[in-house]
Amino acid sequence: MNQDLCRELGIDVPIFAFTHCRDVVVAVSQAGGLGVLGAVGFTAEQLRQELDWIDEHIGDKSYAVDIVIPQKYEGMDESDPEKLLERLGGMISQEHRDFADRLLLDHGVPPMHNDEGPQGGLQGWTMATARPLLDEAMKRERCVMIANALGTPPARVIDEIHASGRLVAALCGRVKQAVRHKEAGIDIIIAQGSEGGGHTGDVGSLVLWPQVIDAVAPTPVLAAGGVGCGRQMAASMAMGAAGVWTGSLWLAVEEAQAELAQKQSYFDATSEDTVRSRAWTGKPCRMLRNTWTEAWEKPENPDPLPMPMQGMVTFDAVRRTHIYAGVEQTQKVAFNPVGQVVGMIDHVQTSRDVVRDLLTEFVDSVERLNGVVEEIC
Repeated sequence: MNQDLCRELGIDVPIFAFTHCRDVVVAVSQAGGLGVLGAVGFTAEQLRQELDWIDEHIGDKSYAVDIVIPQKYEGMDESDPEKLLERLGGMISQEHRDFADRLLLDHGVPPMHNDEGPQGGLQGWTMATARPLLDEAMKRERCVMIANALGTPPARVIDEIHASGRLVAALCGRVKQAVRHKEAGIDIIIAQGSEGGGHTGDVGSLVLWPQVIDAVAPTPVLAAGGVGCGRQMAASMAMGAAGVWTGSLWLAVEEAQAELAQKQSYFDATSEDTVRSRAWTGKPCRMLRNTWTEAWEKPENPDPLPMPMQGMVTFDAVRRTHIYAGVEQTQKVAFNPVGQVVGMIDHVQTSRDVVRDLLTEFVDSVERLNGVVEEIC
């Protein structure tokens, strides 16, 4: 294991857990890994509340925050969130809005008042909306790393995070993106294969990981996309990865703030039940295939808009399917990002037990490989 990286981040094992649930962040960090709170979808005030809670419960452990500043999106030249919202809103057709609303109503998802649930129509998919989230995260002493989920962060952002004494991580799905990250001064590169949940590229993990590791050495690389057990963790580290970045594993743990019907949708799914779709965010994102994703694929229906406009179209749907996630019918039109390892998730565990199982199987795998080496040599 990469002890230098663990030491720099103040963690015991190089298991990074991306999650939108503060309870999972704390549980994983207390189990020795690094909990990473996904901030997209929060307003600055909501993120402040979440980080206050984490700071109160995490003790002397470290954590990280993940933001989204895409490399390219509509309206990149606008820094004022309100002006950007107004400008992009005028580019969205009523047909798109009506189609999204009709899908919800046809599946019994009740409407809601505008003041219910999370706010922020751009959902943090822009520099203008990510900036307040970054500012809030950098106020936190225990937050030791900032990760960017889409593209290389602007140079001024990287410099600012470094100046605060924190590390910068960034995800990539292509070798050329990884090289761009390294040239920009990124400290940790997260190579995510196509089978991962959320925004991914086209290249599978077993092909992508070693290429990225070789291309950016000695910059540490975290293996992401398809890591669901200790055997996969051992495989990635045998290739030279410094650790693993996991996300889908934490969607149905005991601490996850998800309704039973939502967790059951993961337990019922196989690895063949995910799809990369632009139906929610405007960029290819892996999620559970359902009526919503299939509807946006039909040629007679509207095409998904570019990021962040598609997110503006679907923002109300995200809120409503979150609020009413406990209704089984809602899951047919809900946004459930998850990787192909969903086929390995079939029961509720605590986050601590997931970390323990990863490490136990990792050690067993390494010992088995050592035995193979002794036989060969």
